Formats: sequence, structure tokens, C-alpha cells
Amino acid sequence: MTEEIRDEARDTTVPAEPVTPEPAPVPEANAEFASMANAEIASMAPAEPDFKDKWLRAEAEMQNARRRAVRDREDAVRSAEDRLLLDVIEVLDDLERALVALTTEQAAESWAQGVALTAQRMRDVLTRRGVSVVPSVGQPFDPSVHEALLEVPAPEGIAPGHVVQEVQRGYARGERALRAARVVVARVDG
Repeated sequence: MTEEIRDEARDTTVPAEPVTPEPAPVPEANAEFASMANAEIASMAPAEPDFKDKWLRAEAEMQNARRRAVRDREDAVRSAEDRLLLDVIEVLDDLERALVALTTEQAAESWAQGVALTAQRMRDVLTRRGVSVVPSVGQPFDPSVHEALLEVPAPEGIAPGHVVQEVQRGYARGERALRAARVVVARVDG
């Protein structure tokens, strides 16, 4: 329902301003319901996402995953190397037992010298890989590098709690025991 106003001087038609109807008064109960509904809708609307914070968290998580992967890989490599070095140590033990069992005449033979040379080369390989012999006899018992097989009364010259005899040689790689030395320990009276 727009009324047209004629401009007689120009003879042009201009539409009249539309009339906006006044909103009907809302009863008190409906107003309360409307305000509650608006508040609930506002609380359900997603808050503005903090993309920078999410990005920083994702970046930190990725760096942690990379560090874990590198550490896991290094642990796996070290574990595989340790298993191989233990196999070499067991073969070295066999060669050393064979050398100890030789008589004087057999030790002079060329095959015995070849066995001794092979044992020495294996010791050199272990040394290059950072493996060292764990000192035992006369040393205080250390459960991180020694495994006690037997406890005996302290003999002359050995303090209680010290290693009396080495049954099987122990080896360490760096600060970690690769294989604990099996030892006999002097009893501590107490």
C-alpha cells in the first residue's frame, strides 16, 4: 500500500516511504522465554576458535613425536648392537676356555696360535665398540655389574663384601653392564 505522490511540476511519480509496523507488545511470560532462548543459543554458538593456540599445540605434539621416534630408533639400534656384542662375547668365552685347556705342547702349535689370534681380534672388536671388561676380584660387590653366585667366609686379604673369585667375566658398554660378572663374594658378618 504505497501511496504515490505526484510532483506536478515535473510530472514524476515518487513512491512514499514504507511504513514499518510497530512490533506488537510481548506478554511478560513470552519475553522471559525469549531471553532464556537467546541466552541458550548464545551459549551453544561456537566460540571464536583460537587457531594460533591450536597450531602451537599441534607443532609441540609433532616435535615430541619426532623426539620419541628418534629415541625409539636409537634404543632399537643399541639393543640390536648389544645382542650382537653378547653373541661375540659368548664366542670369545669359548675361545678363551679352549686356550686355557691347551697343554704346553699344544699351545706351541700353529692352530693354537691361530685360536689365540682370533680371540685377540675379538677383544679388539669389542674394545672398538666401547665394550670393556668389568673388574671383579678384590673389588667391592656392585649389584649393577656383579651377579653373586655364592657367599663364602672372607679369606685372608679380602675385605668382607668384596669379590673373592670371578666365575664368568663381566662386560660393560659405557656406563651400562652388558653382561654382569658372575662372582663369589666374601660374606659380611652382621
